[in-house]
Amino acid sequence: MKNLATLIQELCPEGVKFVKLGDVMDISRGASPRPIQKYLTDDPSGVNWIKIGDVENNAKYITETKEKITAEGALKSRLLHKGDFVLSNSMSFGRPYILAIEGCIHDGWISMSNYQSVLLPDFLYHLLRSYNIQKYWKQKASSGTVSNLNADIVRKTEIPLPPLEVQTEIVRILDKFTSLEAELEAELDCRKRQYEYYRDKLLSFDNVGGQEVEWKKMSEVGTFIRGKRFVRTDIVEEGVPCIHYGDIYTYYGLTATKAKTYLKPEKAEKMKFASKNDVVIVGAGENNMDIGVGVAWLSDEKVAIHDACYIFKSKMNARFVSHYLRGSNYHLQIKKYVCEGKICSISSKSIGRSLIPVPSLQEQERIATILDRFESLTTSLQSGLPAEIAARRQQYEYYRDKLLTFKRKGAA
Repeated sequence: MKNLATLIQELCPEGVKFVKLGDVMDISRGASPRPIQKYLTDDPSGVNWIKIGDVENNAKYITETKEKITAEGALKSRLLHKGDFVLSNSMSFGRPYILAIEGCIHDGWISMSNYQSVLLPDFLYHLLRSYNIQKYWKQKASSGTVSNLNADIVRKTEIPLPPLEVQTEIVRILDKFTSLEAELEAELDCRKRQYEYYRDKLLSFDNVGGQEVEWKKMSEVGTFIRGKRFVRTDIVEEGVPCIHYGDIYTYYGLTATKAKTYLKPEKAEKMKFASKNDVVIVGAGENNMDIGVGVAWLSDEKVAIHDACYIFKSKMNARFVSHYLRGSNYHLQIKKYVCEGKICSISSKSIGRSLIPVPSLQEQERIATILDRFESLTTSLQSGLPAEIAARRQQYEYYRDKLLTFKRKGAA
């Protein structure tokens, strides 16, 4: 087998051609039939409805969907096939995924298809994740509260186009790095699933000492207060503690005693604050699976809350509530109330309709303590494995960007 340097010297000694993505493939924005509820179906023969919520963290492929739409709905959307690519066009924009299934995509996706004659799928995947392309997209994406990557930006993106033999060898090298990372992530995922299993089992209350546990609407056991708006430019290194809704997904866990970010004091004067033992519930997000999760605030210091969040005040155990808000029972209840779009949202009134088990405070503490231990085991594993995963990822990213840097054909 010839090595990469030999292949490049033989096949493209003068450099490689650079082309715009739009010249070598079809690129389009997804489309959502509206109202989507009209076109959703439980029929197994329905068309897969591919949403951002169907994607696993750090996944390469989309292998299944949680929902399907009717044939009529598919006519109002964009149908893709196995091997086609999708890119998220907002929030975590530019992240590529390869379809392992056929299905329709909503307007939060950009599709890439009919590239196979000149690009290998795995080579294109590595290329789209490369530093240069991701940097270009970040620079070109429209600025604002939420950056947006549109199809025209993607079409105008230039990429190197080496011969297929060179692409094959680069994929072989880079896949060695990603396979090691995948093994570590699988171990971490296993621990997370263990926690989720015991959480849902303990919080189902099918049989608790032979005694029935009362379920009440969340609006009956507590009150909701919506936060006040602030933007990233209001954040400073020192000031009044605050929680931005996006950080609930990326930074905070089940509980928090210290804020990640701080507001200017003059801005904080107009804010709404969570106090100790309140639960901060996020009311907006990229998909309807994560929306509605909460963070139990356990610090004596008050914290300002973003307007895409709700402060839930109750006499219940805050840690117990936080665990429950990550469970499947709760998310199945609120799913029907989520307003979907580029950014999904849910009102406090809708969250308040969901039922929550209300055992004794003693039982709430007992369950919260058990689940804290399971979550702690996952967290302790996360504190070790992620460092190893990050090291592997850095190796991969270094060699990926080095291998995907080509001399431009015709350049001086």
